[in-house]
Order: sequence, then C-alpha cells, then structure tokens
Amino acid sequence: MDSQPLMIERYRKEVYRIGWRLQYRNRRIRQHEFSLFDNVSVQQHTSDTIDDRILVQELLLTLPEKGRRILHKLYIEELTEAEVAAQLHISQQAVNRWKKKMLQQLSQITNF
Repeated sequence: MDSQPLMIERYRKEVYRIGWRLQYRNRRIRQHEFSLFDNVSVQQHTSDTIDDRILVQELLLTLPEKGRRILHKLYIEELTEAEVAAQLHISQQAVNRWKKKMLQQLSQITNF
C-alpha cells in the first residue's frame, strides 16, 4: 500500500508538469505577439490565469469522456485507482491503463 501514494504523487506531478508547460508555451506565444508591436511591455495579468484555465479545459475536452472522468476522479477528487474502478465498474488495471493513456495523449498534444 505504500507504493500507491508514491504513484499518485508521481502522476500528480506529471499533470502539474503538463500544466506548467502549457502555461509557459502560452506566455511565449503572447510575448512573441506583443513583440511585434514596438515598445509594448508584456506583463502577467489575471486574465492569463483565465486563459490558462480555458486552455486546460479545451485540452481535456479533446480526451474521450471515460478518460476525462477517470482523470477527474483521480486528480481532482483525489480518489484511488481502486475507488475509481469500483465506481465505474471496471478493473483497477483498466483504470491504470486509461490514466496512462490519457496522460500520454495530453503530453503528446502539448508537445506539438
């Protein structure tokens, strides 16, 4: 049972890393767009966080419904794989496979 919290933390870090990369890429694009105008300074605004949330939501919408539900239960509701499996009436191994597949898909989308 001690390995399960480590695995959850590892995947939580992976989702955080993906989110950080999305934010970084978004900032770089904005900086490039602003650099097209002379003497315009780029500042971080609260609208940036709203933009980031919208971007993450759009990315999640590209995932299949089942995968999106599994990630939501694992990372937002902080349920274990066994709890998610019981709720969705699938095996824990299936939950694990879906999780890996969805994280890999998100990673591929963000590395375009």
